[in-house]
Amino acid sequence: MTTTTTDVKALESRHILQTYKRLPVVFERGSGTRLFDEHGRAYLDFISGIGVASLGHGHPGLAHALGEQAATLSHTSNLYFHPLQGELAARLSALTGLDRAFFCNSGTEAIEACLKFARRFWRTGGETNRTKFVAFKHSFHGRTMGALSVTWEPHYREPFEPLIPGVSFAQASDLGELDRLVDSGTAAIIVEPIQGEGGVRPISEEAARAIAAACARSGALLIADEVQSGSGRTGSFLYSPAIGLKPDLIALGKALGGGMPVGAAMISERLATAISAGDHGTTYGGNLLACRAALVVLDELDRGLQASVRRASAHLFAGLAALRSRHSSIVDVRGAGLMAGIDFASDAAPLVTAALERGLLVNRTSTTVIRLLPPYVISDQDIDEGLALLDDAIASIR
Repeated sequence: MTTTTTDVKALESRHILQTYKRLPVVFERGSGTRLFDEHGRAYLDFISGIGVASLGHGHPGLAHALGEQAATLSHTSNLYFHPLQGELAARLSALTGLDRAFFCNSGTEAIEACLKFARRFWRTGGETNRTKFVAFKHSFHGRTMGALSVTWEPHYREPFEPLIPGVSFAQASDLGELDRLVDSGTAAIIVEPIQGEGGVRPISEEAARAIAAACARSGALLIADEVQSGSGRTGSFLYSPAIGLKPDLIALGKALGGGMPVGAAMISERLATAISAGDHGTTYGGNLLACRAALVVLDELDRGLQASVRRASAHLFAGLAALRSRHSSIVDVRGAGLMAGIDFASDAAPLVTAALERGLLVNRTSTTVIRLLPPYVISDQDIDEGLALLDDAIASIR
């Protein structure tokens, strides 16, 4: 029996906690860069599950690996060794330059782990006053209580206050403010090299130098939230090196699992020596299915997909520049790799619906920004088609 949008909405209204404003469509299958609804209509996917489906939909290599692993062994718990965790940790260490990995289920959990590890490092060394965090305006790090505490936007924070104390927010462009906030009581500075939920705002190289200087002066650790900008999204595995950041801790998630729930907190050996057995844990984190999925993604990046992302990025941003020249309502285009934000002069919410009606999936963030996070396998033809649909959607709103 085919499940219709009406059926799903009826079930949701009775049984699902209403924490999402869903769009009126039910997807039943996917292939490559396209999703198909219950009527068989195709939609070009320019958001990929909010940056998750890096290999697109129905990727045969990922499907085969997951099926093979599920038929062999899917979970044993972190009470025992298993080789896939070790292999994945070694490869992520080589890619990030950090020595140790803690595996979890999501980017938010990776942020939570980084915050805990930063505090634990200072306490182990006897500096119990080192408890504060400095984050940035427009930041978004997740919705658990620790991650939410270093998230700037008030409408996320206020319903759940009081949150973790000792968090301050600096304006990335105000280097003097950052210098005033970071002191001998700061455990860590946490930064998204490209602020995703906050409107796809890259941190400038000047700001990155100021962050590095503040860490050097005060001794504060540096946490890079690469949940959205990392795992190959920007054309290299991490975006931090592109702006000169050298983090002590890195949070990964989203694209790393190609659609499977995977997160990782990467930390330096210096910090790892301060962490003891029992300091943190997870039941599902780093299970065999998750690790197998992440290894497939890394294999695909090594086989040329990372170079393909760079080529697709050049085509995408050329098309976005042309789109901006045609529409005075576009005030800015920002981003890197296959992570783009189109900033409009007014609320962009109507554009999400207009694009959906035309068979294009995008999402809105920071009120005025349309965010694009297409799968890494996107072609130039897909990009041209998607931008043409978006062009028509913008024209219809105007």
